[in-house]
Amino acid sequence: MIASVGSKVARAVTTRNFSTTLQRLDAHGPQQWPKPGSNLPFSIKNRYKLTLYYCLFAGSAFGLPFYFWTQKV
Repeated sequence: MIASVGSKVARAVTTRNFSTTLQRLDAHGPQQWPKPGSNLPFSIKNRYKLTLYYCLFAGSAFGLPFYFWTQKV
């Protein structure tokens, strides 16, 4: 008995919270949201340039310890 009442209350609270979240998101309108990638410090429009930058960044992070090791030895 008590479990079913608790379940109904929890479901009502969850539904109310979800619906208010949707109303809050809808109040701003979809046209005011920034485009994906607009807050990044690099452009993601050119796939090949992004791939090159990623390879240089990851390659330098992976290769620097080996470079320093060869200079020390």
